[in-house]
Amino acid sequence: MQSTRKCTSGSTSASTTLAGRPPPSRQRYANRFSANCWTTTGSQRTQCSRFVSRCSSRNFLASYLFCVITGSLQGPYSVYRLQLYCESCQRFLADRFVVGSCPVEGCGNDTARGDQCDRCGRLLNSTELIDPRCKVCEGIPIVRDTDHLFLELPLLKEQLEKYIDEASATGSWSQNAVRITDAWLKEGLRPRCITRDLKWGVPVPHEKYKDKVFYVWFDAPIGYISITACYTPEWEKWWKNPENVELYQFMGKDNVPFHTVMFPSALLGTGENWTLMKNISVTEYLNYESGKFSKTKGIGVFGNDAKATNIPADVWRYYLLSNRPEASDAVFTWGGLQIKHNNELLKNLGNFIYRVLSFIAKPEGAGYGSIIPEAPNADIHPLSQSLAETVGNLIQQYIDAMDKVKLKQGLKIAMAISSEGNAYLQESQFWKLYKQDPASCTTVMKTSVGVVYLLACLLEPFMPSFSKDVLQQLNLSPNEHISFADEKGESDKAKRPWDLIPSNHRIGEIVPLFTELKDDAVASFRETFAGSQAERNARAN
Repeated sequence: MQSTRKCTSGSTSASTTLAGRPPPSRQRYANRFSANCWTTTGSQRTQCSRFVSRCSSRNFLASYLFCVITGSLQGPYSVYRLQLYCESCQRFLADRFVVGSCPVEGCGNDTARGDQCDRCGRLLNSTELIDPRCKVCEGIPIVRDTDHLFLELPLLKEQLEKYIDEASATGSWSQNAVRITDAWLKEGLRPRCITRDLKWGVPVPHEKYKDKVFYVWFDAPIGYISITACYTPEWEKWWKNPENVELYQFMGKDNVPFHTVMFPSALLGTGENWTLMKNISVTEYLNYESGKFSKTKGIGVFGNDAKATNIPADVWRYYLLSNRPEASDAVFTWGGLQIKHNNELLKNLGNFIYRVLSFIAKPEGAGYGSIIPEAPNADIHPLSQSLAETVGNLIQQYIDAMDKVKLKQGLKIAMAISSEGNAYLQESQFWKLYKQDPASCTTVMKTSVGVVYLLACLLEPFMPSFSKDVLQQLNLSPNEHISFADEKGESDKAKRPWDLIPSNHRIGEIVPLFTELKDDAVASFRETFAGSQAERNARAN
């Protein structure tokens, strides 16, 4: 496994490890979504202006984007676009304020938005909707002419398809990403409008278009670049360094075309040596109990709700990642959360770690007085050798899964190592060995505490607070743990778990890592967070 450096784009919480540091050889840049907080910043405006300006030396993009900058707005790239206008609200309607029936035959979605249908994934223009209506006042909008700028995607078809063919194969794109992108290309690339009649957003850098802004899905991906520039003046070492940087992106399936078609087209159109996306990990939808999550209607459990339950954040992370809808839609249920927590985190993972560490922490005569014992016979101890071989194979599977961004599979494999640890303890009957065969008991304990350490490292990407707590109980620094990097030979170290923590090392204070999630608490959560936000408020009053 190559070492990974991650940065959060579009968020004020971007990783500070990126700032001012050039990327090491073959680093990965993980891109994920947050609020569009960059849109009105000076950095974003600068990047957008620079972006379109540099495109001016490129054939169609040159002609098109040159029009934006110089005001030479005659010709095929300054066109009139029909747009919906609400006379009641007295404004052109942003895409999210228009709903109607999807025009795609067989879709049947009567709540498609003005730019996209969430059911079939088709990208739309608002005027294509059947029976459109204003989402604000429910009135019927009228169609008006308005001058807009279009990006001529068809002229980049050859370059784009070459990039998609290569990246989807070498980057192991998720199947849903490949399917959605292929379907979009088969429909044929069409010119895409990149401006809107709105007040909020990045203004178009031309006097004639001073009252317009760029369409969010034209400028938002550029925000990934601008937010990097906010954190380091050496942003080009990340974004213009495809030989040494790999770009990974994570998103829901409704955002795929913007990242596999539109943004790469804009980057390719500049003719510059951009770091193009290598791997895209796309999820299907996560539904809530018997319905769908809906921010608009307040149906589901969201960040503030999760916090109010006092269920630890890592428990939420574990449940959502183990239930990650990678290949098909998944469902969040309170009962499912309880089962995952009690059976997998509490009875499997927490039980294994507590049995090992609490036994070592017992005073001499019953344990080892919190001191890691010697394990002189580990190399010839059959049960420990068998465990080491199994764990080594599972770690290689984990590395392969994580390299391919199979996060759900990687988490499942890590938990399988915990199950192997529990079986190892049970088969060894260490509590009997302590008196009957002390040498074998020390081997079992030193091997087991090495597996505990491995679990803290393997689960850190999924449950960082859990990992920190385990390392604290092991009395180890959270900054010094195995990264499983090939160049350091750390994968081989993991095949000898009894050597991972030195003998005579003193562990810290031991406490249970998880507590049972009881039936009455789950029933209360299910009732509290049932229905829409309006229905919850009505019950509360």
